[in-house]
Amino acid sequence: MRIISGKYRGRAINPPRNLRARPTTDFAKENLFNVLNNLVDYERTDVLDLFAGTGSIGYEFASRGARSVTSVEINAVHYDFIRRTARQLGIENLYAVKANVFLYLKSCPKQFDLIFADAPYDLPASEQVVGMVLDSEILRPGGIFIFEHSGDKDFSARKEFWQSRSYGSVHFSFFKK
Repeated sequence: MRIISGKYRGRAINPPRNLRARPTTDFAKENLFNVLNNLVDYERTDVLDLFAGTGSIGYEFASRGARSVTSVEINAVHYDFIRRTARQLGIENLYAVKANVFLYLKSCPKQFDLIFADAPYDLPASEQVVGMVLDSEILRPGGIFIFEHSGDKDFSARKEFWQSRSYGSVHFSFFKK
């Protein structure tokens, strides 16, 4: 796993073997950011990374100059890894939060310009995150929400649905508020 672009470009991120995360593949991540590069002014963007896992997506946003990155992860080992890696890289605007995403979304007072969620594919009712984000005020008007999921999910019926992209077995649904 590596950081693709920006200030920390090329830096390898080597999670310990006891991390149970399924990181977004470098191929899918690179293509995702190719899409976002044309849509996002990173320096004016507050990012929320839900189900942060290894923190890979958050590091990528921070490397590209995001104003702030909040990475939410419930697993203590993953949370500690994210904090330690951000510290080692010298990322000062990445805030790791150890919390259950579903509870965090119900109580978070902050708003974000871009929200990325990569729930474990086998997490029961993971798709509820889509409604929780889009039916709340956590995403600023004009903001973008990206939900990574398996190919058996379809969110095109939501009025906020904008587009989907597939890169191998990785699928992204994009929503605009």
